[in-house]
Amino acid sequence: MKSQDTPFEGGPMDGRVLPVLLGPTGHPPKTYRIPVPDPDGGPPAVLVYRRVPRGHSRRLGLIQGWKYRYDPDDLSGGRLRWPWSRPRIRPDVAPSRKPDDADG
Repeated sequence: MKSQDTPFEGGPMDGRVLPVLLGPTGHPPKTYRIPVPDPDGGPPAVLVYRRVPRGHSRRLGLIQGWKYRYDPDDLSGGRLRWPWSRPRIRPDVAPSRKPDDADG
């Protein structure tokens, strides 16, 4: 399999460059999860990095490469997101109330 040296920015991995395996399309995965063992023997913490474009070409605006940016507020929980699945409710956003027909 092919791999590509990909830089990481933000978080504990800031400034490091790691070889990341490429998928069948030639792109690295959208998220990169790094388990960090707990020194007390508890469950490992997981660092989540999201793939973002490294830069764009001048003329056509094509993506020049990828890098990973630290995402400390990851709410996906490592689950796959299917197009037909319901969006997850974020705890920091209050649900919006739909107006009833009787209100008005």
